[in-house]
Amino acid sequence: MGTTRRRVGAGTIIVLALVAAAAVCLVTGLLPRADAGDLGARIAPVLGFVVAITVVAELARDAAVFDVVAQRLARWGRGRVVLLWASVVLLAVVSTVFLSLDTTAVIVTPVVVVLAQSVGLPPLPFALVTVWLANTASLALPVSNLTNLLAARAIGDDPFSFLALSWAPTLVGVLVPVAILTVVHRRTLFGAYTRPVGAAASDRVLFWGAAGILLVLMPLLALTHEVWIPATIAAVLLAGLFAVRRRHVLRPSLVPWQAIGLATALFVLVETAHANGLLAFLSSLQTDGHGLGELLRLAAVGALAANGINNLPAYLVLEPAAGDPVALMALLIGVNLGPLITPWASLATLLWHHRVVSLGVEIRWSRLMLWGAIVAVPTVAIATLALALVAG
Repeated sequence: MGTTRRRVGAGTIIVLALVAAAAVCLVTGLLPRADAGDLGARIAPVLGFVVAITVVAELARDAAVFDVVAQRLARWGRGRVVLLWASVVLLAVVSTVFLSLDTTAVIVTPVVVVLAQSVGLPPLPFALVTVWLANTASLALPVSNLTNLLAARAIGDDPFSFLALSWAPTLVGVLVPVAILTVVHRRTLFGAYTRPVGAAASDRVLFWGAAGILLVLMPLLALTHEVWIPATIAAVLLAGLFAVRRRHVLRPSLVPWQAIGLATALFVLVETAHANGLLAFLSSLQTDGHGLGELLRLAAVGALAANGINNLPAYLVLEPAAGDPVALMALLIGVNLGPLITPWASLATLLWHHRVVSLGVEIRWSRLMLWGAIVAVPTVAIATLALALVAG
């Protein structure tokens, strides 16, 4: 009798190799114990939030919250594609800002693609707008992106200090990609569609419970620095609700083990490089000036590094080059709004690609990279200009 072997993907092998390398750094003392302790204190709340918000998003999906919202948006569009388009943009922005870019890429994308297919519309523009906004709208709040969480305390003592610098670049990050996609796909977006019959959640208790928890959670995430606390409480409440109503959904795979392993390994490896002076040459990039030229340089370097090595390690490597909150925001513009070109620039993009291909949407990386470059360059440049104007 034959046995079935489960193939280990290349992504998993890479993550395991990075985790092993990070473990070597810790065990051998390449990363000094004091530095490791400081790093652990810094990243524990960040990773705790990532786990909690992922569990919240996954359980909210299983409760049909996103499906019902999408169906409501389709009915509110009244058969006009441009209204449906505006509703999808709003859904992607709200999801990204309050529930993080990965939620939009992994959970909102399939809902939007299936919605477009169900009303007879080409899914490509809807798929593209979700992945681009997952990245470019992720500058808004500390909770929107892991890089923001890392920078938040250095930018200000409360979320409003972050928002004071991020609101204008985020607005650019939303408007520029949407404007480009609207022009390119205008023939589709200014047409009509047949409104679908509304779908109801199979378990109304789960639906309303999850929806209520999300409605309470989102403003709390915008008002507190310790975002892992309300996110964890929400995850526990949802898990308790599912334990009563649909226990089989509670599985270990709800925790994003691979993403946590990757992030932790990158934190350790980059911190080890900093501790041993391997990245001292980057001191030449350090700036605390608010001139447009200096901010553009930092944002451009961040965008190039993100497309070269992924946005998380790009931020970790370049963080010492940002000497004050405004410079940090310029770096975040580069690593958040810039990684639209290469497939590996953002983990959210890779996760999105896997989802849309599985739904039958044809995506060619060469074309995606070309359009990503067309969108990323003006978005980063104009967003940096907006930051310069806001920072005064």
